[in-house]
Amino acid sequence: MASGCGERLIVLDPKGPVGEQQRDLIYISLWLCLVIIVPVLIMTFVIAWRYRERKNSDAKYRPEWEHSTKLEVTWWGIPILIIAILGAVTVKYTYALEPSKPIASEKEAITIQVTSLDWKWLFYYPEQGIATVNYIRFPEDVPVKFLLTSDAPMNSFWIPQLGGQIYTMSGMAMTLHLQADEPGKYMGSGANFSGKDFAKMQFTAEATSQAEFDQWVAGIKSKDPALTEEGYKKLAMPGVSDVVSFSSFPKGIFEQTVTKYGASHNHGNEPAGSGNSKEGSSR
Repeated sequence: MASGCGERLIVLDPKGPVGEQQRDLIYISLWLCLVIIVPVLIMTFVIAWRYRERKNSDAKYRPEWEHSTKLEVTWWGIPILIIAILGAVTVKYTYALEPSKPIASEKEAITIQVTSLDWKWLFYYPEQGIATVNYIRFPEDVPVKFLLTSDAPMNSFWIPQLGGQIYTMSGMAMTLHLQADEPGKYMGSGANFSGKDFAKMQFTAEATSQAEFDQWVAGIKSKDPALTEEGYKKLAMPGVSDVVSFSSFPKGIFEQTVTKYGASHNHGNEPAGSGNSKEGSSR
């Protein structure tokens, strides 16, 4: 029953500024809740033991007792104070961790467009003109601006060590800013039930040096095939997929996916294609 305890709690081992703040919020909330829970649990066992039925009990018998101002202030005042503190802390972190809020950095953010499919993840790199399936790479210590949509049932994009999950929905373009502070391979996953093979809807997010990232992009552009519109239709069909790379993709395909279900809505008050003037294209 405790076999899962041996696994590393990756949510509590963040590797980026967003993940670190979310971990801090978890710890603060945990300790504030323990201030209430621990005394209540202790008092529950003490009272049950002290007032148990037994001979020669020294517990006071006071059938007429009904009120104590001091006790009322204690057991109402402390929880109210803690809830007020927890509310203030949560509001502060909620605004600080708004997903569409850019990460402060001297380095320019890299944009990655994300489309959730059945049951795979498709990533476009508009500035680099490449695309990948179930694998993303980006430079360390560089903000990553994810633009997310879905061409399948709603899902949830999640890289636990970098930040919290955000939903991908058809007809919408959500915005999420994350950053990895050090090189490494980070587990990515779909965190929403989406059908038969939802459990296999995982991907790897790898942070490398800028030189390694540039070399990786150059390698894909030189040897991998292009993603055509016909190829995308096959890829979008339900089914699992291995890691695949494409040297180019049809211009505007991400925006077409967003708008194909009707009027689009964009989280972060920006158009779906903002910041994507160097859109990849089939050549």
